[in-house]
This record gives sequence, structure tokens and C-alpha cells, in this order.
Amino acid sequence: MGPCVSEFDHTWRSLALSLGSKKLVVDLCGVVHMDSHARRLLAEIHDKTGADFLADTPMIKYFADEARRRSKNDSKET
Repeated sequence: MGPCVSEFDHTWRSLALSLGSKKLVVDLCGVVHMDSHARRLLAEIHDKTGADFLADTPMIKYFADEARRRSKNDSKET
């Protein structure tokens, strides 16, 4: 896992503790690349919080949609 993904993981986990009933929105605008670790992390975030994703390019929108689908598929398997 690269340093950016590691920092993102650490940040969202510390933030998740204080969310309460607030809705998490992850702003992905300006993101130009996402490796498999980042994509799995997005799915985990969506699975645990129901977060919304903001994206400004077709590729990142695809990855956000993929995270939503993976989250739904993971919950169906359990």
C-alpha cells in the first residue's frame, strides 16, 4: 500500500469514530490514479459508512461505482 493510500486509510478510520449519524462524503475530485488497494479501501469505506463519493472524471466515477457494487456484493455474501 502506497503512502497516499495509507494516509487515506488512517484518516478515514480516525474520522469514522466521530461520525455518529453524519453522512460521510469522500471528495475524489482531482484524483487521477487509483490502485487496487485504494479501490478496496473505497469499497470498505462504503460498506462501513454508506459514504457518498464525489468524482469529476469518468475513470474515478467508475471506481466509485465499483466500490458501491463491491460493498453490496460483499454484504450479500455474508
